[in-house]
Amino acid sequence: MDREDRRRYFVVGSVFIEVVTPILQQRIKDDQTFRAFSTLQAYLNNNQTKHLLFHLRHMNVLCCKDSNKCINNGSQALNNWHWNLLYSKTPGECNRNCHCKYTAKPVQLADPDIGLSCIILLNCCNLTAVEYDTIQNLRQLRNKFMGHNTQGAITSYEYISVMIDLTSYVKQLDRTKMYNLPRIENRPLDEPLYQYYNATLLNVHQKLDEICTLISGLDDNIQRIDSTTNITGNTVQGTESTVNRINQSIKGTSTAVMEVQASIKDLLYNTRRGLPSICSAANCQEQDNIDRNRKKYYKLGQSGIFTQHHQTDLISAVGNDSIGYVSCLVMMDDGRLVICFPWKEILLICNTDESQVESIRVPRSPWCVTAVNITTVAVTQVYSKCIEMYDINNKLKLKSITMYYMCWENNLTTINNKLVVGGYCQLMVLDNETGDVSETIKTDCNPCVLHGSGDKIFYCTYKDKNNNLYWYSYSDDKHHNLTFQSPPRCMTLLRDGCMCVVCDDGAIHHVSFDGIKYKVVKAFQTDPNYGEAHLHYNIIQRLLVIIQNKIAKVFNEI
Repeated sequence: MDREDRRRYFVVGSVFIEVVTPILQQRIKDDQTFRAFSTLQAYLNNNQTKHLLFHLRHMNVLCCKDSNKCINNGSQALNNWHWNLLYSKTPGECNRNCHCKYTAKPVQLADPDIGLSCIILLNCCNLTAVEYDTIQNLRQLRNKFMGHNTQGAITSYEYISVMIDLTSYVKQLDRTKMYNLPRIENRPLDEPLYQYYNATLLNVHQKLDEICTLISGLDDNIQRIDSTTNITGNTVQGTESTVNRINQSIKGTSTAVMEVQASIKDLLYNTRRGLPSICSAANCQEQDNIDRNRKKYYKLGQSGIFTQHHQTDLISAVGNDSIGYVSCLVMMDDGRLVICFPWKEILLICNTDESQVESIRVPRSPWCVTAVNITTVAVTQVYSKCIEMYDINNKLKLKSITMYYMCWENNLTTINNKLVVGGYCQLMVLDNETGDVSETIKTDCNPCVLHGSGDKIFYCTYKDKNNNLYWYSYSDDKHHNLTFQSPPRCMTLLRDGCMCVVCDDGAIHHVSFDGIKYKVVKAFQTDPNYGEAHLHYNIIQRLLVIIQNKIAKVFNEI
């Protein structure tokens, strides 16, 4: 499996998720039977719709109402995850397993994935013969090339055949979406987005539910064996020690089964949200080389990329004294800000409008923060050789990793689900779980500020008034640099792969994705008289936040 095979898979997956799925969701909305209802929830609560979907999940049952319309499909077209997404069980007088016991959840039209959208359209909506055949063919195409494709790759021969069919089906359903296809076909492989689409398109929900059922059955069998063993232990003389050893072994197996169940539960939690099992798609942070065709919209120095949404004063949260210094910030995938206030010894957690303000006390003064996954951040501390992981939802410290060769004043970031920290003239790539250094990359300077994205690690230094922005590229195993008129101090990547860099003189520069050119963005200028400015862009929220002198300015991407 080479990189181009994976890129072809990524292109096909992008068409299914970015083009086909919205078309199907819109077709549900446009259906004449749906128009009589104000919401998808009301539509799903309609007895006729609910009864149809109920029997696509529950076989060989007879409902208490409309029993003459009960059908046995012979197979469970709806898996457990799809059914639980749509309906919840409610108490009632009926003593059967009946559709009257279920009520639709407040689902939105954007919630059903491509598989569930196909099921609703094929079974509940009024389709023309052409529409029915096209949607059926799309479903089969997705199942054949994506739903069971655990390799995440498509060969050149398969790709030609798939794209011909896929283009034809998109044209039949909505020819106005055809203009999206050339743009998607030309996009480069984006590794984090590739992993996200792979997890979304695989038919893992049904498989994981089957595994959970299998493990539950295994657990029941073990309990029965355990009971039998106890009886045997009471009746057979002279074998107590043997039976005890068997008992201990069985209990150990039961414990192992419980651990597997817990792991499966976690995996299901992530998968049911369309996330990779290790971290969120957004944990990819800002992503390098995302659809380079979009660079024509982002001209260097263009002021219309973002528009200011609002401005928030953090003084009410941290006070107006001199110790309210901000050393670092990150925007999580849910839009929350996590900000380091080292001299107040807290991580401040809040929405961009300063609502839902919370904090985590970090006794050794938090210096730098980066997102590890959707709820976890990694933090370095002043004069400390440790990296600490915090759960920002439960406000708990999860672990501490000791790094003897790191410089506490240096930054940290993530790349390909691994932490990267700065040492003395070196970058160290860590395993998040074990804390072991998996790779060391030598540098010509002390990398004080880091930012990882795609296959590049960007860095700059505070030392000797160095005006260079450096980056190491895995693709050519080389270091590169770009020189500014003032030392760079902070950087973040935008959606198109370009970069915004804050320099010592207060200027914010827009750097091309190839790192060759840059221009000043006048709309983003900061005042160096008010101290350091920090900025961060989140690709999921499509928001850019700039903080200086306890004022947070939030910009929407246009």
